[in-house]
Amino acid sequence: MDDDDRVFKALADPSRRFLLDLLFERDGRTLGELESELEMTRFGVAKHLRVLEEAGLVVTRRSGREKLHFLNPVPIRLIHDRWIDKYTEHQVTTLVDLKHALEEET
Repeated sequence: MDDDDRVFKALADPSRRFLLDLLFERDGRTLGELESELEMTRFGVAKHLRVLEEAGLVVTRRSGREKLHFLNPVPIRLIHDRWIDKYTEHQVTTLVDLKHALEEET
């Protein structure tokens, strides 16, 4: 499985997307903090976090006895650049050309 596949797999689950949203709001949360926001077991949250870590979307750091989770937006940006940006470039260029043509008419 390549990196893009891991990111798409990780983003496919609504609970994992919610975890990413929580980390976007405030980075550096513990498993306990994240668990309190979801209606699932600690084990379930840990499993989702592991999938996010394997995709590179979450990185962790130990602080004493705590393991802190941080959002890593780079893989999402790479997906955007590879799979979204290139498909919208033509439409944006067409709109810019239309804008210039309309401005020349006035």
